[in-house]
Amino acid sequence: MTSPREPIVTPVAVKELRPTQMTVGMREVELKRRMIRARNDEETGTFLGRHMVPVVLGPKKRNYVVDHHHMARALLEEGVKDVLVTVTSDLSKLDKDAFLTMLDNRGWMHPFDENGRRRDYDALPKSMADLVDDPYRSLAGELRREGGFAKDTTPFSEFLWADFLRRRIDRAAVAKSFDKAMKRALALAKSKDADYLPGWCGPTSD
Repeated sequence: MTSPREPIVTPVAVKELRPTQMTVGMREVELKRRMIRARNDEETGTFLGRHMVPVVLGPKKRNYVVDHHHMARALLEEGVKDVLVTVTSDLSKLDKDAFLTMLDNRGWMHPFDENGRRRDYDALPKSMADLVDDPYRSLAGELRREGGFAKDTTPFSEFLWADFLRRRIDRAAVAKSFDKAMKRALALAKSKDADYLPGWCGPTSD
């Protein structure tokens, strides 16, 4: 009788984690920072033991994060030194060009900047500290929490929603009043214009 294969889990320095995207929603990061601060050391340790960061091993055995970028950035900001990672794939034998191409084609990379423009692989930041704020990613994260769309397994689904909102809500309006922008986002999320997006849960007619 064989037992299920256990994931490989190792502690890694947060500062050494490599992003596979260029932006985060800094409002989302701040929410996670508050969550971390609200826990004592023991509670934080328990939490981190249950929320491991998935990574792909790349050239030089570097850990490339494929999910939980916001949490990783929050941990870095809060001075947490190490985090547990689980290796989803070992591609360390590939050279860098082949590795980055593989990440992109597997949906493990989102090489788009804070304006929604695709960039060259060289523009990917080298550390979590270098991730840039995209306010529309924060808007999309809050929209999901408010029930604007359902959680979905589509890679980087929140960024697809962020780009949808980016084309319809002025950046200055988001900066001036996040709450007003959210009301507009909720209305847009229920419209037929958004029905192609992952997790759409707007009204439909039979």
